[in-house]
Amino acid sequence: MSDTGNGAPEATPGVRLTAEEKAAKFAELAQRIRGMQPEDAAASAARAGAARAEASMAEAPESEPAVPAEQAAPPVPAPAAPAAPSAPAAPSAPAAPAAPSALVLRPAEPSADVLQRTVAVLSAGGAPVELAAAAVAAFGDGAAERLREDPWAVLGLPGVRPEHADHFARGLLGASVGPDDPRRAQALVVWVLEQAALRGHSAQELSEVAAGLERLRMPEPAAAIEEALADGRVLPFQEELTGAEAHASAAGDGDEDEPPTRTLLALETLAMAEVSLAEKLLQLMASFVPGEDGGEQDGDEPSAESESESEPEGPAETAPVSPGPAAWEAAAEAAPSSSATALIRAVAGSALVLHTGGEAARAEPAALLAAATGLGLRAWAATWTDQGKASFAALGEAGSPVVTLAELLSGTAGPGRAADGTLALDLLIVLDAPLLDVELAATVLESLADGTRLVLSGDPGQLWSAGPGRFFADLLAAKVCPAVASRTPDFGPIGELVSGVGIGELQPVEAPDKEVVILTAKDGGEAVHRAVQLLTDSIPRALGIPAEQVVLLTPGHGGPAGTRALNAAAKARLNPGPGRFGGFDPGDRVVESPAPGVVRPARVVDGDAAGLHLEYPDGSRRTVLPAEAGRLRHGWALTVHQSLGRRWPAAVVVVPEDAAPALSRQWVYTAFGRGERHLSVVHTAGPALVQAVAERPAQPRTTRLRAILAENAVDAD
Repeated sequence: MSDTGNGAPEATPGVRLTAEEKAAKFAELAQRIRGMQPEDAAASAARAGAARAEASMAEAPESEPAVPAEQAAPPVPAPAAPAAPSAPAAPSAPAAPAAPSALVLRPAEPSADVLQRTVAVLSAGGAPVELAAAAVAAFGDGAAERLREDPWAVLGLPGVRPEHADHFARGLLGASVGPDDPRRAQALVVWVLEQAALRGHSAQELSEVAAGLERLRMPEPAAAIEEALADGRVLPFQEELTGAEAHASAAGDGDEDEPPTRTLLALETLAMAEVSLAEKLLQLMASFVPGEDGGEQDGDEPSAESESESEPEGPAETAPVSPGPAAWEAAAEAAPSSSATALIRAVAGSALVLHTGGEAARAEPAALLAAATGLGLRAWAATWTDQGKASFAALGEAGSPVVTLAELLSGTAGPGRAADGTLALDLLIVLDAPLLDVELAATVLESLADGTRLVLSGDPGQLWSAGPGRFFADLLAAKVCPAVASRTPDFGPIGELVSGVGIGELQPVEAPDKEVVILTAKDGGEAVHRAVQLLTDSIPRALGIPAEQVVLLTPGHGGPAGTRALNAAAKARLNPGPGRFGGFDPGDRVVESPAPGVVRPARVVDGDAAGLHLEYPDGSRRTVLPAEAGRLRHGWALTVHQSLGRRWPAAVVVVPEDAAPALSRQWVYTAFGRGERHLSVVHTAGPALVQAVAERPAQPRTTRLRAILAENAVDAD
């Protein structure tokens, strides 16, 4: 038995299928999936999930109480892989599906015996022993036995790739391992779908999963997919095509009797999240009862009978008022703009409302929040970042009920919870809604009681969530609820430039006060030099904006003009030093990532044996332990994905030539909108930048939410 090019064991000669045989097997598999009912797949997944949960409960160590995410353990190093050629810098893919929750669950420290046994198995298979702690965290006290019985389970640990898992399996199983081993098949199907989730897909077409398995030298991809379906961690779905896709499919098949469909596969967790999300959205709308005029108003004393019937347990249980149409209309007429009036009227008559607009349009949900509070409703707004929270609160009166989404869900701030565990509020306004992935969106929806009003507000032109799905975009496309499009433009040259990008045009704008400057460079090295010169000298000198209020933005971390190169050059100019504390020095500007998709800017105050002492923009301080230093990066330069939910007085966007193929209108729109007073663009992309804006609206994502909503709407009819 020999290795293939990617590390997979060589298949036994004589058992390879021809292309025609593989196509026939996939056609047969697709036909079987087509005959399945959705409830069959869900029931199968539920049974398999219950079995896995039971086994996990039997093996897993007890967990300690939840702790702040900033105290969570860092990722474990991955097994060493053969060196690969440096890839060109591309727009950084979202790191991993994750909610910006302030809490995570820390497992109890594993016993020395458990770790020792796990280390022994990893060592026997040739895997890094540093993976032991992660293995015990994932598989419990039986981690050693789990890895010995199923070596490909190691693929579920941080940083492990298929070639690492194949090498580990060969080390443990020797000559008995084959590329078509059912354990390998299940693990690789799940891994292919997990990689798709990192790119934002909540599902993948059957053919795309098969192609991924082919690249991993899986002898029979159809059989591998069947193994994964039987296990229940992967669910199959048939989705009817509509629009241009339907016409193209019908023309290709030549069958006009059957509606064209596509076969999708999804990880059980993501499939259930999208189903739960759709069901809760529809339930929220179905349970909504608008108020009536003449009912109990704010300030009225409740009757003794109503007090005895409700028996509130505390402030969170206080019965809310229910303003009628006349009260809502009065509030709408008093709104400061026509768009705010339209938003208030929409919320008066619907449980779910979408609101779209740019930065200036955030004044409209602020007006709604003030109006709802004035009507006596328990209304709260939630933003993605602490900076967004501060800027939104500044639009209203002091003490406005505004929290971050992490604070809301963790309970560290906000309205609190009712006795049934739902949030004790009548209206929730979620800002930055496009940043919610399907799992986080499902969590938000599950926390709302029936009858609660929900407003989802955001800019549809910006980048989508770090995690999988297109929650906000799918809701807009599904048209299941009122949508209010703001007519409030973002003013000034930056607003004009960004608005043009939003419709596919990158045109020069008049900038009399140097609000927008676009420069070209011959290569990445010159782009870095120009960007750092803008950061350290030109912008502070010409515009009076200090360097600490300027951000450098670029598509990715690597490459000649990625964040690493930019941060190294910025540090050399602004805070040179040897990196005494894990590569950092006092005074360094850093960003901390306590969870994927969550970024917290900070400054290094000092460092010692206890760790790095950081100060955050709000003045709070925290010590990052040496073992957690991997969550820190220098923060003069960020990727555009890292900048989501934040803005700076000045932004310098660097667009290197090697990132041009992966650019999109959505990326450019988001990047150019990060500067409040000034935007500089330094690019080596040539005409590719204009081409991306004109021809590539967004990187596509495969999702199911829109189809699920459509199916449920048909069933309801």
